[in-house]
Amino acid sequence: MALVQVVAVALALSCCGAVIAASAATPPPTRLVAPRPKPGTRGKVPRGTPLTTITFSPRHKRDYQVTCTNTGRRPCVVTCPSTCPNKCLVACSYCLTFCMCDLFPGTSCGDPRFTGADGNTFYFHGKKEQDFCIVTDADLHINAHFIGNRNSAMKRDFTWIQALGISFGDHRLYIGARKAAEWDDEEDHVQITFDGEPVNVDAARGAQWVPGALPALSVSRTDTVNAVTVELAGVFTITANAVPITDEDSRIHHYGKTGKDSLVHLDLGYKFHALTDAVDGVLGQTYRPTYANRLNITAKMPIMGGADKYRSSGLFSPDCAVSRFHRRTSAAAAAAGDHVAVGFAS
Repeated sequence: MALVQVVAVALALSCCGAVIAASAATPPPTRLVAPRPKPGTRGKVPRGTPLTTITFSPRHKRDYQVTCTNTGRRPCVVTCPSTCPNKCLVACSYCLTFCMCDLFPGTSCGDPRFTGADGNTFYFHGKKEQDFCIVTDADLHINAHFIGNRNSAMKRDFTWIQALGISFGDHRLYIGARKAAEWDDEEDHVQITFDGEPVNVDAARGAQWVPGALPALSVSRTDTVNAVTVELAGVFTITANAVPITDEDSRIHHYGKTGKDSLVHLDLGYKFHALTDAVDGVLGQTYRPTYANRLNITAKMPIMGGADKYRSSGLFSPDCAVSRFHRRTSAAAAAAGDHVAVGFAS
């Protein structure tokens, strides 16, 4: 059984070449560089491999290491890939680490980097302050609102997903990341509303909210703040983590972050249970049995184009060119329009 220990390495020690061992009885581990998947491909680990989730503060992401000790094997030390915002997955059996988007289908992370149902990773940049349909099907429609910054040296915006507008039946579910000038690890930045009403979930890991009018829907905390799972039984499970752009990330990638906005956004994981063969959308199309990936998946940044056909007029507007959604709209929902009440998950 693999044992995982997270070691916070003090800068004052690391700069002098000091090594912090897992314990006094454990010899200093050998530092290994974990191989990474090729661009556009999934990480390869056998099905059933034990995985451990490591969550760390974005302020100290360069100072965390993971020590893996396997029975009968020499310990190894790995670090989360630099592209992971604030958590990664560790497969100690193989001394490998992965970002969520590098390993699992049905995810979207960072400057939106999606992993489709076929296991291939691609980028979809969209445009800041606009909405795009991510998944559209007969009974489910998911739009994403993009935020971003413009880099004058490039021909596109840097963009991130700030919120999801999920429509099913005559219901509307909003999951968003609250804007913040400065990121605070102890503050909750996740906002959720259901049919325009704020959703309140206790700030405790495992706390859950279920609406009396729809017991099949639930919102659960996977951490005390900034991490939730939203599930509609038999339809979807969505994990959402609110994360910022750090000063270091901005410096490396030239995101243009300023002190006025930490560019808080959502890293998302999706699992769908009842999609039809006609499903479409930026991510949804990859779930079609007939989907053929025409992207250059060997490129460093395979990019999904066609923004115009996925653009929607509002967060809850199922009017993108490829829309498949057939809403059953109640009088109350029609009167509410696209209004979203600001709510907090805590």
